[in-house]
Amino acid sequence: MNKNTIQAYAGVLIAVLIAAGLAFAGSQDSIAVFGEIPLFAFSIAIAFIIQWIAYVPSFLARTEKFYDLTGSLTYTTVILMAFLITARFDIQSIVLTGLVLVWTFRLGFFLFRRVMRAGEDTRFREIKESASRFLLTWTLQGLWVSFTAAAALAAMTSEHTVEFGAFGIAGLCVWILGFSFEAVADLQKGRFTADPANREKFINVGLWSISRHPNYFGEIVIWIGIAIIALPSLQGWSFLTLISPVFVAVLITQISGVPLLEKFADKKWGGQKDYEEYKRSTPVLIPKLPFM
Repeated sequence: MNKNTIQAYAGVLIAVLIAAGLAFAGSQDSIAVFGEIPLFAFSIAIAFIIQWIAYVPSFLARTEKFYDLTGSLTYTTVILMAFLITARFDIQSIVLTGLVLVWTFRLGFFLFRRVMRAGEDTRFREIKESASRFLLTWTLQGLWVSFTAAAALAAMTSEHTVEFGAFGIAGLCVWILGFSFEAVADLQKGRFTADPANREKFINVGLWSISRHPNYFGEIVIWIGIAIIALPSLQGWSFLTLISPVFVAVLITQISGVPLLEKFADKKWGGQKDYEEYKRSTPVLIPKLPFM
C-alpha cells in the first residue's frame, strides 16, 4: 500500500470522525427513531451510506457522471426522510424542506446536464482510477451534504417547534437572494459558453461583471438563509450546526471552488490586458455594487 493510498484512507477515516462529531452535536434535542437513535444522527449516517453504495458501480465503471446526481439524491433523501418521519408539518419544516429540495433539484440537474454534455468532469480524470482516492471523493461528498444540511436537519428533527416569525421571514428573503444569484449566474454562463463567438473567451457580462464568481456568492448566501430560518429551533450543542454556511464559505473560497478556477483562469488568460483589467476591477466573490 503506497503513501497516496494510505493518505486517502486516512482522509476517509477523518471525514467519518468529523461527521460523527457533527452527528453528536446536532442530535441534542433530536427526535429518536428505532428506539434510541437520534433522527439527526441517523440522517447523517444515511448521507454517507448513499455515497458508498453509489461509489461501487461508479468505480467499477470508472465514471464520475453520477457523482453530482447522487449528491442531489442524498439531499433529497435525508431532508424528505426527516420531514416524513417527524410528521410535523409546521411552516418552518415545510419551508426548510421546500427550499433545500428546490435548490438541490436545480443544481443537481444543472451539474448532471453539464457533465453529460462535456463527456467528463476533468477533476476526476486521475482520481477515478484509484479506488482509495475515488472513495475519499465520495466520502467527502457525504461530509459536504452533512455539513451544509446540518442546520436545516437540526431544526426539522428537534423535539420542539417554533413559530415562523421574524427569523423565518428574514432567512427566506436571504435564501431567495442567494438562489437568484446562483441560478441567474449559471444561466448566463451557460448561454455565454454555448455561443461559438465566445470560444476561448472569459465571461465578464451580466452578474459576472460585478463578481468573478457570482454563482459561488449565491451558494454561500443560500445556506446563510437556511441557517437563519433554523436558528430559533436550535438549543445547546445543536447551535454548532450553524457552522453550515461557514463550512460552505471556507470550502468554496479556500479549497475546492474559487482557488481552482482562479488558477485555471490565470493560466489560460493571464497576461491578457482585458483579463488583467477585469481581475483588477472585479471582486472575487462579493458583488461590486454600482455605488462602490
